[in-house]
Amino acid sequence: MINKIIAFSVILFICSMPVYGAQLTVFDSAMTTAVVDQMPVDRQVVFPADYGKLFCFTRITGADKETVVTHVWYYQGQEMARVRLQVRSSDWRTYSSKRFLPQWSGQWRVAILDENMNEIGSIPFELK
Repeated sequence: MINKIIAFSVILFICSMPVYGAQLTVFDSAMTTAVVDQMPVDRQVVFPADYGKLFCFTRITGADKETVVTHVWYYQGQEMARVRLQVRSSDWRTYSSKRFLPQWSGQWRVAILDENMNEIGSIPFELK
């Protein structure tokens, strides 16, 4: 009888635990000069400062419902742009872009945030 009560208590405890959704993961990411057919055409970490426009590509996996990710573009630690992007399946490719002025040479980074604003990835790059 005691064993049945313990077993029932364990089952009741397990069933009452909260169920959390799948965790978003940045499966692939790249800074690139263009995106074609939802894929980066190249992958670089250093770009000419006068290139003009770059793209931040991310492939997000693990979504169990529609959600969003945010790309936050930082220049030398200062936020320069924030772009919310829809994620509509468990394996989703998306990207944002940013135009640059030639005088913005130096260290850049794009932080990738989940819908709760937790950083799930980061892509550093440099404009020279």
